Parts: sequence; structure tokens; C-alpha cells
Amino acid sequence: MSTTETANGKKSNQYYLEKSPIGRAVAHLSIPMMLGMSVGTVYNVINAYFIGLLHNTSMLSAITLGLPIFTVLMAAGNVFGVGAGTFITRLVGGGTPEKGKRIAGYAFYGSLIAGLLIALISFLFIGPLVNGLGADASTHDYTKIYAMTLIGGGFVIVMNFTLEQLVRSEGASRQSMYGIFISTGLSLILDPLLILGLDMHVMGAALAMILANASSALYYVYFLQKKSDHLRGFMSHFRLSIRDQLEVYKIGVSELFQSAFMIVTTLLFNHYMIEYGAQVLAGAGIGLRIVQIPEFLAMGLFIGLIPFFAFNYAGSNIARFKAGFKAAAGIIGGVAIVFVGLVYLLRDPVLRLFSSDPAVLEVGGYILGAMLISALFNGFTGLFLTLFQASGQGTPTMIMSITQGVLYIPTIIVLHATFGMHGVIWSMTVTELITCLLGLILFIPFNRKLNARQAEPEGLPA
Repeated sequence: MSTTETANGKKSNQYYLEKSPIGRAVAHLSIPMMLGMSVGTVYNVINAYFIGLLHNTSMLSAITLGLPIFTVLMAAGNVFGVGAGTFITRLVGGGTPEKGKRIAGYAFYGSLIAGLLIALISFLFIGPLVNGLGADASTHDYTKIYAMTLIGGGFVIVMNFTLEQLVRSEGASRQSMYGIFISTGLSLILDPLLILGLDMHVMGAALAMILANASSALYYVYFLQKKSDHLRGFMSHFRLSIRDQLEVYKIGVSELFQSAFMIVTTLLFNHYMIEYGAQVLAGAGIGLRIVQIPEFLAMGLFIGLIPFFAFNYAGSNIARFKAGFKAAAGIIGGVAIVFVGLVYLLRDPVLRLFSSDPAVLEVGGYILGAMLISALFNGFTGLFLTLFQASGQGTPTMIMSITQGVLYIPTIIVLHATFGMHGVIWSMTVTELITCLLGLILFIPFNRKLNARQAEPEGLPA
């Protein structure tokens, strides 16, 4: 039986990585991820909705202040998940999948240990941590309860994000989507039950998030242990050589940098925006929510294609690798242009869906224009980063990850000092443009490497 077919004759996930027409491969790998990430945006606001029903501003503020904790837990999971997942796919593509189980086992147990260490360190410094999140006298107690609950069960969230990436490593994008659906569906049940029914307020919100992540993590463990093409039995492995550990971390650590800089970027942007009044901050919030739509669609596309790029790079199928890149770039460009054009033309009625305040609508239209320009480049930035991650290019991956965050800090400071509010509004656009150009510059020598490998005689090892 072909490795690209299952026992019942159906096409396996490897078939879409290796042999299927490019359009069918992109659809199989990316559409489930795009749907899953769209559902994930709902997941992010469920807690806030049910806490809002309590009509307690301090509670609502507490779960908002606690968002960076979830970002840190997600980043820790992706250190192991992205690093190990891309490594596993390259091994499968190179024809040596046997080591994949050891890598998956190491990533799983490593994520468990990392989650427990984060909890231990956070509990030792919980006071400074809560103050650092921005809690004041009215929100301190609620923020502390929310933070301690989320951190206490945070190892589950770390493991869930690691397992999700391991599932994607062999192109099982539908199973990855199923896990997201499971966690989102359970949170819709648990949030009203714990927050409202059992009157657990912010503790219930954190506990619901933990249990929802646990449900999808259990599904992923079941799939990997029993159904996976290459990773069945991964939980019986946990040792990995130092060399292979470094191979995991050289890609995975970039995820940690990205998330850390994301927190800094959000805090800086909010800090400068609030100087110009609540209407400006509200307008910025509306703009961010609108541009998230093409950004999440593009993210679902290139995250779904990570195993495709890793498999074909490792297997030296450079022509297929390039064809996938061209298809992804065309779709990202098309989505960005169509969406940006439509929203810009219809910006007034779109903004009125969120607010009727004339001041918010006026400044919101201006801010939205800047953010829509940023959205034109955001997808390509992510695509370049995905290519580098999938092919194991540690240096360009790290350069782009660090630049995307570090560059924003001097950009917003200088533009704010020079142009005031206008500088703050355009700082994100300027940063995104420069990062995208950097990705293009780094891609040029990488493309030469691709051409050189494509020109090699067939049969040479990757």
C-alpha cells in the first residue's frame, strides 16, 4: 500500500504534502486552519461577554489585564510545538520519519515541565506580577484571582498549543481544526455555567479556559497516539540528543520572542493612544478588530502550509516548494487587496456597526485607513517567516522575529515625538512595511539556495 493512502484507500495527509495538485494541497491544508482560526477569534471574546453580563467593570478589566498571561503560555507551547513540528515534517520529507516519535515525546514532556515551571515562578512573584499587569486598587484582587487560576492550570494550555502543532506536522489540518472546535464549543458551555451558574466570576472564566484547552489536548493526544501516520506511541519517548534539542529550539525560540514583543507592542500602543482620549483609543480598537479579519485568514493560510513547505524542502522537491509559495503569495495578495479595497470604500457604514459616537467615527476612519495599509504587508511578512521556519533557517527566522518587535519600539517613540498622534497611528504601518521589506531581502539569498538545490542532480541527499 502506498504511503499516501490509508488502509481504506483514502488519500493520506502525506499525499497532499507530496503529490496532490497545488490547489488541492492548499485547500486541504489551509481551509480548515482558516476556519479554525476564525472560530478561535470567537473563543477570545466568549469570556469577556459572560463576565460583562455581571455588569462589574473591575472584573471585566481584570480579565483584560490578564491577557498577557495567556500570550506567554501560548508562546511557551509554540516554542516546543513549532520547533518540533517543523523538524518532524522535515524528517518525514527527507525519508527518515523514525526519529519523529522521540522529538514529539520530548516536545510533549518539555511543554509539561515548562508549564509547571512558569506556574512555580509566577506564584513566587505573584504580587509584582499582578502590579506589572497594570492592576490598581479596584482591580487588584480580581486580577490576582484570575492570574493565579490561569497560571495554576497553565501547563494544560502550554501542552495544548504544543500538541496542536505536532498534529499539524504531518499535514493533519482537519484534526487540528477539530481540536479548536472542541475547545470553543466546550467554553460556550463552561463559561455561563462557571461564571454565572456557580457564581465563580473571574475564577470561573480562567477555569473554563483551562478545561476547554484540556479537552482539545486530550483529543490531540488520542489522535497522535492512535491515528497518526508517523507519531503513534510518541508518549513512550522523552529523551533527545542535545543536537536535536538545539534543532527544535533554533526555530521554536523565535515564537517566544514574537509573543514577548507582541505584549510590548500592545502596551506601548495603548499607552500612547490613551494620551489623546478615550475616543482615539476606542477608534484604534475598532480598527484593530476589523483588520484582524484578513490577518487571521492569511495566518490560517500560511500556518496550514508549514508542513507542506517543510516536507518538500526536506525532500528536495524545490519545484513543488516554489509552486506552493507562489500560490500562497497570490491568495494572500488577492485577499488583502479585495478586503482592503472593500472596507476602505465602505469604511463609514462599517465603523457605524461598532459605534455611533461622531468623534470615534471620525478618528476611527483615519486610523482604519492606516491599519488597512498595514494589512497589505502583514500577510507577506508572515509568509516569509513561515518559509524560514519550515525550512529550518534559524538565523533569518530569528532576525525577522526580533525585528518585528524591537523595531516597533523606536519607531513609535520617534514618530510620536515628531508627529504626535499621527505618528502613533502610522507607527504600526511603518514597522510592518520595513519588516516585510526585510523578509524580502532575506528571501533573496534563500531563493538562491533553493535554485542551487533545484539544480543538483537527482538522488543527492538533502
